[in-house]
Order: sequence, then C-alpha cells, then structure tokens
Amino acid sequence: MTTTGIRLHAPAPGWSIAADVVVVGSGVAGLTAALRCEAAGLRTVVVTKARLDDGSTRWAQGGIAAALGEGDTPEQHLEDTLVAGAGVCDEDAVRLLVTEGPDAVRRLIETGARFDESSEGELELTREGGHHRRRIAHAGGDATGAEISRALVEAVRARGMRTVENALVLDLLTDAEGRTAGVTLHVMGEGQHDGVGAVHAPAVVLATGGMGQVFSATTNPSVSTGDGVALALRAGAEVSDLEFVQFHPTVLFLGPDAEGQQPLVSEAVRGEGAHLIDADGVRFMVGQHELAELAPRDIVAKGITRRMLEQDAEHMYLDARHFGAEMWEHRFPTILAACRAHGIDPVTAPIPVAPAAHYASGGVRTDSHGRTTVPGLYACGEVACTGVHGANRLASNSLLEGLVYAERIAADIAANGLPARVPQPVPHPEIPEHPLQTPQARFTIQRIMTGGAGVLRSAGSLAKAADQLQRLHTDAREALAENGETAEAGVDTWEATNLLCVARVLVAAALLREETRGCHWREDRPERDDAAWRRHIVVTLNPDRTLAVHTTDTTDFPPTLPTQAPQEQ
Repeated sequence: MTTTGIRLHAPAPGWSIAADVVVVGSGVAGLTAALRCEAAGLRTVVVTKARLDDGSTRWAQGGIAAALGEGDTPEQHLEDTLVAGAGVCDEDAVRLLVTEGPDAVRRLIETGARFDESSEGELELTREGGHHRRRIAHAGGDATGAEISRALVEAVRARGMRTVENALVLDLLTDAEGRTAGVTLHVMGEGQHDGVGAVHAPAVVLATGGMGQVFSATTNPSVSTGDGVALALRAGAEVSDLEFVQFHPTVLFLGPDAEGQQPLVSEAVRGEGAHLIDADGVRFMVGQHELAELAPRDIVAKGITRRMLEQDAEHMYLDARHFGAEMWEHRFPTILAACRAHGIDPVTAPIPVAPAAHYASGGVRTDSHGRTTVPGLYACGEVACTGVHGANRLASNSLLEGLVYAERIAADIAANGLPARVPQPVPHPEIPEHPLQTPQARFTIQRIMTGGAGVLRSAGSLAKAADQLQRLHTDAREALAENGETAEAGVDTWEATNLLCVARVLVAAALLREETRGCHWREDRPERDDAAWRRHIVVTLNPDRTLAVHTTDTTDFPPTLPTQAPQEQ
C-alpha cells in the first residue's frame, strides 16, 4: 500500500480523541455501524458534518426494499437488482444484500424504527421502479428516512455514545506503513472541541453519503460534497464506477435557474399509480418499457429527457389527480406539503417534474466486508462502491445496502479489524500539501458538470468539462508553486476542493466509457457494448495529483488487499 502523501491545506490538529473506531457520517450506514461496533465493546466515536439527524437518510421518501412480503423471495429481488444494474453489478455482492436484507430490516425494527402497517399488523409494502413485486417498506407514508434516522439517533443517544457534531472530516491519518490511524477534522461552532483536531483510531468507517452538490440541481442536501470520496483518494484508495450518477426522474421543477437541493417526488407516487404526461396529457412512457412509468430510473429519466428535447420543453408532468385528497394526505403528506409550498396542488393539478442528480452508484471500492484498499479504512452507504448497484441503483436498495454492509463492517472490525499494535500517525506536514479552491469555485464546478456531464453526455461535452476542471486544478497548483498562495483554509474552500477532486474523477471515467449503460448516457455512443465495457472503471490519485485510470477484467471486483481471501460466494 502506497499513500499519496496529499493532504488538504489545514492547520495542524490542536486537540485529539482516542478510540477503537471512528465512524464518519450519521445516516443509516454510519449509525448502524456505530451501534454494532459499540455493542461489540469497541470504543466508538461518531463524527458528523452537521447534526446527527441531518444528511441524506432523513430525506429518503420511498422506503427500504427487502423480500418481506408473501410470495416474494431474495432470488426475485436479486433478479430485479441485476436487471436495473445493466450488466455490471457484482452478483455476489447483490446476493449478499438480498439474502441478509430481510433480517437486517427486522433488526432495524427491533432498534425502534416504526414502519407503516396494515390494520392486521402486517408491514404495508409498495412498489417502485424496477421492482416486479411490492417489497418497499415505508414509514409515515413518505417519510421513511426521517423515521429511520429518528430511531437510530435515539438509540445512539440512549447508549451515551460519544459524538462530534458539526465536524467536517479533512484527511485520513496513516502510520509509516500506510495503515489507518484516524482522521483529522474541523469542528464548526461552539462545543467541547473547536477548530482542527484529530480522532486517533486504527479503524475508520466512511459513511459520508454522496456528492450530489457537484451538480447545480440535486436532491442531495448541501452537505453532500463528496468529502469521503475525496479523502479516500488522497489516502491512496481506489474509487470505482463514479460515472454512474443516477438522475432521479421526478424532481419538482422550480424553474430553469433553480440551484441547490430540489424537492423530490418519490418513485412511490408512480408505484401507487401516478402517470407521466406531457403538456398535451399524453402518457409518453407507455410502449417504451414493459413497466412504463415503473421502469428502472435510468430508463424513465431518459424517457423524460427525450420528450423534453422533442417538444423543446423544460419539464414534463406527473399526474396523480386521481388519487384524491385523502390518499395524498395519508400516503404522501411530505410531498403534498412540499408541492403546496411551491404553489402546486397535486390533488387538482399535475406536478411539473424534471430529472436532477440524485445518487452516486459508484464510490470508494470495497469488498464484501466494507474493506477498502487502504488497511483499516472501511466504507459503506452512498460513499462506497460495493458492486451492488452496477450502472443504475434499483429504487430503495440504498437504505438496505447501508444497513447490510454497515453490519458486516462492524462484524469484521470486531472479529479481526484491530491490529495488535496501535498505529502511530505520521506527523502532520508543515508545508501545505494540496492547494485549495476558492468558495466561488463551487458554483463554477457545478455549472461545468451540469453542462458537460449531466443526464446527456458526449465526447465533446465531457472533453470540454475535463479541460475546464483541469484549468481550475492547474491554476491553483501554479499559484501555490509560484508564490505560495492558496485560498484561505475553511469549510467553503475545503468543500470546493473536494468537489473539484470528485468531479475530475467522474468526468475522466465518463469520458473513458464509450458506451451508453444504465444512468451513463452517451448520446454519441448510444448502444451498450458488453464486449468492451462490461467491467468497472477504477481510479486512483497519483502523488503528483494526476489520475490513474484502469478497468477490471470482469464485473466481479478483485480483492481489495493483496493478502485478502477471495470474496464470499
């Protein structure tokens, strides 16, 4: 294992905490990993960028998928996941997910999560795109993520677990052999700690969520700036499949200039019978796929985008007027309130919708136990690439993946994840290692990515985006090399620098993959090419800050560490 030696320009840590495990992130993946590690007797610290109940999990509307219904089986769930993944899922990883998923959901219920039930006390299950059966458990109608977050946060607080809130993770600490030794972080605001500090731990679990803020319009919260992926790259870890960014088909359209987090209109609305229509009331998804509006998300997003291009329209419509007021108020109260807050009443009018960046199917490459290519560094949830999602995540598999792989990480750390000797971190460098971007660069990056690497991509648009991103990167490097100047260290500049890092990787992978597959849509390469591209693209960061890109031989990931046994079947 060779580390890059690259770290963000930041003050040296002024305080430290010692632990066995530090979990970075407080969504379903992070808190599940933390609770399981703490239950195993490991000293566990949770670090989170905002409050414990912030982040992407609480925004999840639809639910969590698992074969819990009568007549459903893990094998059927497996088949739907593989179809949605467009030929590049790691089948062993998917089999693990769907097999262990039902019991993981039951343990989540035991932890305190309350899902919607029928009058007979059975779980109410719904359908979403790509699922051939009702297997989506939901809570509060369309507030599943909020309920899961509530239950896990209450469990963490009830056990008195140590947490550090409002803390942006900066870089991985490693020892002289390149093994994980903790993280550096910056705590914002008042509290027990302030400024830059460190958590020293031989095991680090990244559960930092996604990177949706790399695009102008996204369903992701403002904290989703790719911090975990960027940290892993600087630490020398492999990142895979970053070109597969899922654009959710039905996001409330707030105007062509809307930026930042946009309200999501859950796929469950279509699962209950809503129709996609154009301005003339025509259901344009009928005939495009056997499941029409319930086709996998990449197909629906492409269908909406095509119709928009054909009609020179800025959006399409989701029509659920036939639900009636009672169903809207009972089943989708959150979406109903969001629509009405923006002057749209879905009880009486169709909802204007358009695709927006939603979920990163790729991330830090892991094995079946969440281990990355850096010893002692684990990843789970949206920041990770387990191979489960392939080229397009199946609806409501994200919460399940975070849950299942978090439990597997905790089990691995408890069994054999801690070294006999506590790793001693290499001293923090005195010279700035990595130039910082200005806060304004964030918006420049978002516009570059939206224009060149959005729903529709081509060699020309991607090459232009790559050149523009490289210029931002080169200008900052040259300023640092020539006169020692870099942007002032702070949350805004660290986030912008992380966004540039992940944007460069995403564009490099998208430019290399000369085909259309799943949510990667190359208009200049409209066909899927299994002979050349039924494999994964893996990227690492070189010590000189250039990118090293290679492909795997098959859809199965090789072991993450040379001494590691092959993945479980």
